[in-house]
Amino acid sequence: MITTIVHVHVKPEFLTDFIEATRLNHEQSIHEPGNLRFDILQDAQDQNKFVFYEAYASEQAAAAHKDTAHYLTWRDTVAPWMAKPREGVKHVMLFPTAK
Repeated sequence: MITTIVHVHVKPEFLTDFIEATRLNHEQSIHEPGNLRFDILQDAQDQNKFVFYEAYASEQAAAAHKDTAHYLTWRDTVAPWMAKPREGVKHVMLFPTAK
C-alpha cells in the first residue's frame, strides 16, 4: 500500500471555492481502481489549512490518479488559490498490515 499525505494552504478568499472543487475531486477519486482512502481534513485551528490522506493499493494506482480528468481539473483549478505550493509526502504503510 502506498500512502501520500498532502499539505495544502489556501488563500482565505478562495476557501469556499477550494472546498467545493476538492469535494468534486474527492467524489471521483474514491471510485478509482486501487484507491483505498482519499480523506480530506481541514485544520481545526486554521480553516485555510488542509491535509489530504491518500492511500492506493500500488504505485501504479497512485500514479494513475494523476492522469485522471478529475484530478487534472482540480489541480489546474485550485493552483492559483493556494497560499503556497502543496506539499505531498509519500509514506509506506506499516500498520495495519495486509491480511
